[in-house]
Amino acid sequence: MLPRVHLDDAAPAGSPADGFPDLNLSEDQAALRDAVRSFLSGHPDAPWGRFAGELGVAGLAVPEEYGGAGCGTAELAVVAEELGRALSPHPHLATAVLAVEALRAGGDAEAMERLLPGIAGGFRTATVLLPGDAELTLGGGRLTGTAPCALDGEVVLAFVGGELVEAVPSARTPLVTLDGTRPLTAFAFDAVPARPAGDGAAAGRVRDAGVACLAAEQVGGASACLEAAVAHALRRHQFGRPIGSFQAVKHKLADLLLLVESARSAALAAARALPAELPVAAAIAGSYCGEAYLAAAGENIQIHGGTGITWEHSAHRYFKRATSDAQLFGPPHAHRARLAAAAGL
Repeated sequence: MLPRVHLDDAAPAGSPADGFPDLNLSEDQAALRDAVRSFLSGHPDAPWGRFAGELGVAGLAVPEEYGGAGCGTAELAVVAEELGRALSPHPHLATAVLAVEALRAGGDAEAMERLLPGIAGGFRTATVLLPGDAELTLGGGRLTGTAPCALDGEVVLAFVGGELVEAVPSARTPLVTLDGTRPLTAFAFDAVPARPAGDGAAAGRVRDAGVACLAAEQVGGASACLEAAVAHALRRHQFGRPIGSFQAVKHKLADLLLLVESARSAALAAARALPAELPVAAAIAGSYCGEAYLAAAGENIQIHGGTGITWEHSAHRYFKRATSDAQLFGPPHAHRARLAAAAGL
């Protein structure tokens, strides 16, 4: 049996368009999801400052004393899923997730007072260079090295030498990548002054928060692919019947529904994990959700047939985002290696 959808917007069962509550979300989280989805639908080209300022999403995880809402990863993941569904280029992952988590975990009151209010208000973006993603050295208060591929942001924070520092790159080069919806940049630091921004011991926690929110993004993209595939299968006719009535297509869509909902469960578990549980929950989500998104994006193209491979159709854009996302914090097999190590295998 095909998943129930509305042909006008291809909304899946359990979404607001169906009139059924989402039992996975609290009332406030559901309202947040609806507000973000409505804004992205009505203002797809709005700049980050407007999106963040009007909805307050940049400051969700910022403590209240610095102008934020004091929420957690669960709320960040709600926003991330909607951004993934819309293939938004907004720097939510780098700014509202990684940078805010790094500053909070760093515990430097002066750095938080200097940076968090501007981030919370949507007035500045930020990014974080994580260990392993950059070749950096810190000596005499100066930062040297390169980050060949990183999420972009106006403020650059870096974990290096057991510290979290803020530095102005001596050069930044925008990269031309497969996925044009996720701006990436190469940074270079030529003995530039490095300003202390906190303790660097929480780099792993920051990465795990990023993995959890990226998983939510991937679920949003995979859901959009599923909805598009189902809507096409109901509308497209062959031999006088919708192609969705053919058993082979039914099986594809049923398998895809199971895959997407399983990915959603993994992403929710990571977003709501307690600190001690986060490393394992994030590794599970990073392993499963990346592959689920790739599968959903590929099946969406297959079900659309010739239409799915045209440049004008959005299917290829989701496939490109899925491909790049699968490498952002390490490929799925790297997350599985973390799980094996945690299990002592």
